[in-house]
Amino acid sequence: MDNFPEEWLQQSKNKLERHGFRVFIADHTMEARQILERLVTEFAPASASYGDSMTLRNTGILEYLAQQSSILFYDGFQPDMPREQRWEIRRQGMTADLFLTGINAVCADGSLYWVDMVGNRIAPIAFGPRHVILVAGINKITPTPEEARKRLQQIAPLNAKRHPGFKTPCMVTGTCHDCNSPDRLCNAYLTMARSYPKHRISVILIREEAGL
Repeated sequence: MDNFPEEWLQQSKNKLERHGFRVFIADHTMEARQILERLVTEFAPASASYGDSMTLRNTGILEYLAQQSSILFYDGFQPDMPREQRWEIRRQGMTADLFLTGINAVCADGSLYWVDMVGNRIAPIAFGPRHVILVAGINKITPTPEEARKRLQQIAPLNAKRHPGFKTPCMVTGTCHDCNSPDRLCNAYLTMARSYPKHRISVILIREEAGL
């Protein structure tokens, strides 16, 4: 995003910090990985889990967590596992010491937005794990709450295409139909206005496009 307004990034950081979030700006994905590793070392979690996120995966931090013998890593996204087993691991991971995932939209007013199919991603963000780390590229930043909510509708069709076995109208038309498909991905929404307790949630904003 060559024309991305730098003031949106700085405004987002400043407002998020005023709202109790701990905020870092990384120039690129590898710097985000370095920040993630520092935070993991600082928090020293006995257990960790995550919500699926292309941005998070691209940092390589999940492989790093899986290699730490001191951390019980709940990975409920192994494709070779039966679905019910994956869901059970995700349930267990909701009470892990540390939870990591991405963000669907970051508003320059200092609020965060998500849309979720099952809820395993947004539930531990709101409550449970002692520490939460979120990552987002500049393509997730929007100037207003209205634009943030609009973005949630726009990413649903793109996310649906990541699941070739799913059948939703948006996969065909590219636009949201507020459907009743059994495979609907946008079943639950979360808006976070403040981090409570203060600094429970850390946000890493990456100064490049990342994820959907």
